[in-house]
Amino acid sequence: MSRMIGTVVRGLRAPIIKQNDDMVKIVCDTVIEASKEGGYTINDRDIVTITESVVARAQGNYANVNNIASDVKDKLNSDTVGIIFPILSRNRFSLILKGIALGVKKVIIMLSYPSDEVGNHFITYDELDKNNINPWKDEFDEKKFRELFENPVHEFTGVDYIKFYKDIVKEAGADCEIVFANDPKSILKYTKNVINCDIHTRKRTKRILLENGGEKVFSLDDILTSSVDGSGYSEYGLLGSNKATEDTLKLFPRNSQDLVEKIQAKLKELTGKNLEVMVYGDGAFKDPVGKIWELADPVVSPGYTSGLKGTPSEIKLKYIADNDFADLRGDELKNAVVDYIKNKESDLVGKMASEGTTPRQLTDLLGSLSDLTSGSGDKGTPIIYIQGYFDNYTN
Repeated sequence: MSRMIGTVVRGLRAPIIKQNDDMVKIVCDTVIEASKEGGYTINDRDIVTITESVVARAQGNYANVNNIASDVKDKLNSDTVGIIFPILSRNRFSLILKGIALGVKKVIIMLSYPSDEVGNHFITYDELDKNNINPWKDEFDEKKFRELFENPVHEFTGVDYIKFYKDIVKEAGADCEIVFANDPKSILKYTKNVINCDIHTRKRTKRILLENGGEKVFSLDDILTSSVDGSGYSEYGLLGSNKATEDTLKLFPRNSQDLVEKIQAKLKELTGKNLEVMVYGDGAFKDPVGKIWELADPVVSPGYTSGLKGTPSEIKLKYIADNDFADLRGDELKNAVVDYIKNKESDLVGKMASEGTTPRQLTDLLGSLSDLTSGSGDKGTPIIYIQGYFDNYTN
């Protein structure tokens, strides 16, 4: 009888990880001890994923708001700065905003609407339609915006981010003005010195600003790319950071590629097996109810071993069953499908047999799988162990 169990995903509990902990040893020990406890065998091409949070914590990759302020002062050397397209997040952006505000005298915040880049809405498309508003052209100051939309708060958190962000700037000792627009060029009416805070569209936004009169234009991945007064830093700058304390951010980890390769080599030494390893951040998926994209990190995986490059090359079983082998049943159908898979083309791009399969990078798929498994709360499973992911119906 053929094996009936396909992909298996396990969340592995690890010690509480602190600065200067040996991540290679912790990950390898956890993987091996979990396999003994769980009674399963470590196999070639099993996958180990580690959440970016514990990697950054082990590195001590932290920075405080004064470090941000110093870097902003150094890079912009201006009393006024425009901040455009920040996401609406207390965890992700509040301390970044505080640090920027500490480094200048006035902040103009330009918010996109009806939602931020990752899907946090404070008004709805229905409200836009009701007021005959074109979000690609229409611009508003705060007074007009509040006249049009009486209660622009986040549906799930109940936070009025307009007030929340304005208060942060004022408490840092700077003046604040808030405007609403979706065209990056709009901020240039107020200042030529801009920090664009969008994540996945940052290169385009920065280009538009520079092509249209922006003078000093920086993205969040330009800030804290090197240590400031002994701070942590990241090749992604402030992107991917999270609030750690009331004045401190945990940054996205550094040198993740070096770490995964060391873990892979150590696991080979300890088990004799060739495993794949990756560091993962936010998964890339959308909540259909809350409308929020999970992906607030700059990439799903900042480091992964070579066997995880590329996209899946899979056929759609139901397509070939309903078309190529529509007249077959039972073992005859099974044998025909197995033979088809064994002889499938290596490149299925554009082929009907692959229609409906997920056209995403392996690391993005595995990152989503891992993120959903580990969660963001108190499960205590920052290491995910995945078996059978590269299997297909023939195995």
